[in-house]
Amino acid sequence: MATEAADQRVIDELERVLVNKDGKSELPFRYRALFSLNHLSQKGDKRAIDAIYNAFGDESELLKHEMAYVLGQSGLEYAIDPLTKIVEDPGQQVMVRHEAAEALGALGFTKSLPVLEKYYKNDPLAPIRETCELAIARIQWKNGLDKNNEKISPSVYDNIVDPAPPMPDTVKDVNKEIEKLKLELVDQSLPLFHRYRAMFRLRNIGTKEAIAALVEGFEDPSALFRHEIAFVFGQMVDPHSVPALIEVLENTQEVDMVRHEAAEALGGIATEECLPVLEKYSKDSVPVVAESCAVALDMIKHEQSGELEYAYIPKVSS
Repeated sequence: MATEAADQRVIDELERVLVNKDGKSELPFRYRALFSLNHLSQKGDKRAIDAIYNAFGDESELLKHEMAYVLGQSGLEYAIDPLTKIVEDPGQQVMVRHEAAEALGALGFTKSLPVLEKYYKNDPLAPIRETCELAIARIQWKNGLDKNNEKISPSVYDNIVDPAPPMPDTVKDVNKEIEKLKLELVDQSLPLFHRYRAMFRLRNIGTKEAIAALVEGFEDPSALFRHEIAFVFGQMVDPHSVPALIEVLENTQEVDMVRHEAAEALGGIATEECLPVLEKYSKDSVPVVAESCAVALDMIKHEQSGELEYAYIPKVSS
């Protein structure tokens, strides 16, 4: 059934805030505009894709990374071109290019394979090469026959497109399955896509034992892998992961993209011990970490306010 198209004035206002045309829109408010555009893009509105892409000239690494993620979650083939331009732009930060490549994998169209293969083979940066490797594997999985023979249990995360699908259920004893998955998670001889699949299966199991297994992933040499562990904890919003996430955020020797993801996860979990550390590191010398903490605190404030949606919904006169 067709949905009613949004008023063009709504699109224009959301773009105005996201692009920060007047220079007065604070980052959390721009995030709220992005969430509204995300909602519209998932309804198939291509104008939302254009509005988001127009903001990629911004300096905020955090905001651009989130915009790329939103484009990947849209499901729209129309988003391939802007995402490809971001992947190919050496002027964009690593975290932004990584997220754009991951977003191409999330969209799952085979037409993205040539550009992903190019940067998988030739990019000098490990996070970009690894992301392209994952995106290629996900597109091949999505368009292949193997997935049709897999029995992947439904989960509360089924409305999110992850970089890799969870492993199918193969072990009847959950404790034995967790132990098996933990071994696969940390086994660097296995393909990265396989290890990510183990990661997302552990997420879906969701017990404190599964969380303990996932924490082992923070010892991995790949910053991309460590950042995804933090992202998964943000999805799970389970307090059992808080000590490990705080340790990551407080480690100033850790890579920016990993600390940023830990901050966002802590904002989602929002237990009492999360607030002081987020407030402290909202003044961090690394911009993407400081911004992540500021946005996390704004999301906590939103949760406490009782507002229904974390979004900016413009009001236009008829």
